[in-house]
Amino acid sequence: MMTTEDVSIKVDKDRLKAIVTRLAEWPNRNTNNPTLTESAEWVAAEFRKIPGVEVEMMAYTLPKSGRVPEEKQVVQVVATVKGTSGRMLIMGGHLDTINMVEGGLDSIAPGANDDASGVAATMECARILAGSKPKHSLVFVAFSGEEQGLYGSKALAARAVKDGWKIDAVLSNDTIGASENLIGQKDKARVRIFSTDPSTELGGGSRELARWIEYVQRGKVPGFGVKLVLRNDRFGRGGDHTPFMQAGFAAVRFIEVFEEYARQHTKEDLAKYVDFDYVAKVTEVNAIALAALSQAGEPPTRVRIGRSQGHDTTISWEGSPDAEYEVFWRDSASATWQGSLRTKGNRATVKGINKDDHEFAVGAFGGVPVPAR
Repeated sequence: MMTTEDVSIKVDKDRLKAIVTRLAEWPNRNTNNPTLTESAEWVAAEFRKIPGVEVEMMAYTLPKSGRVPEEKQVVQVVATVKGTSGRMLIMGGHLDTINMVEGGLDSIAPGANDDASGVAATMECARILAGSKPKHSLVFVAFSGEEQGLYGSKALAARAVKDGWKIDAVLSNDTIGASENLIGQKDKARVRIFSTDPSTELGGGSRELARWIEYVQRGKVPGFGVKLVLRNDRFGRGGDHTPFMQAGFAAVRFIEVFEEYARQHTKEDLAKYVDFDYVAKVTEVNAIALAALSQAGEPPTRVRIGRSQGHDTTISWEGSPDAEYEVFWRDSASATWQGSLRTKGNRATVKGINKDDHEFAVGAFGGVPVPAR
């Protein structure tokens, strides 16, 4: 079995550009239209070119609604690199587009940034990681029905629950192609990751997944990093991670820092406005996270903070005594992990870090940490 360090993560910016450019050549990819099926078939064919990837055209029912004139069967693409453990990770972007300014199912909606950029990142991560012999299955999805109400992700999340899928993480990439907007705001050095408040989520540990991604990628993508946003999504808006979070899985959303609304859901969402250097860096952050998660051991259980007083903090947990774990800590006022300690066994002492001012967690090495109580 490969280790995380064995995976070579080399993102091909030209490949990302070619995918986005090709998808944006369809006049639209509205889920109601044949153009969605045509573009899905193209994406599926591209996935099939990658050795080790199994591809499914998943069909589901799109119900009649305000943006759907009649109930119909539609498709989305699910591409899998099979692991051996029975656990899985999901990464996706949505293939469909919409023009909400002009209206009409046939209005021009190239959707280069929203969300051919996310689909391209997903396809590139599949290419990078397909040969890594993951312990846990990697599932790469080009969702449809997002613009009609997250119907594709709802269908896949419902299937996951029905079939008892063991999903460790869902990474949704939606609108990751612009590093600046038309009023002059610019951030080429960060991508936002949204994650829901643990006190309101129905399950899953989404916030801990976001914190862990921010920590694990530090310093690995030169000049680039993560901005955590501690809410599920933008105000009053949603994305394909949400149905998975609501179903009890850890799920987060990647999105650029400064959106340009005049180039969302309009005919102006063109490939020429996409910053492919930026997309490449976001893709690399995803690949780093997936590579680590795909090899992680079983998460610990009953993670506990020792009650004895002192300047140090002792953490204990249940799990394999021979497995490698990582203990994390952060100041209680910090959103991000500030340090970690790799160890074996079921107990560790963090020197000089007290339990009164800090939060702690423990994870299998390469896995999302479990908060200590």
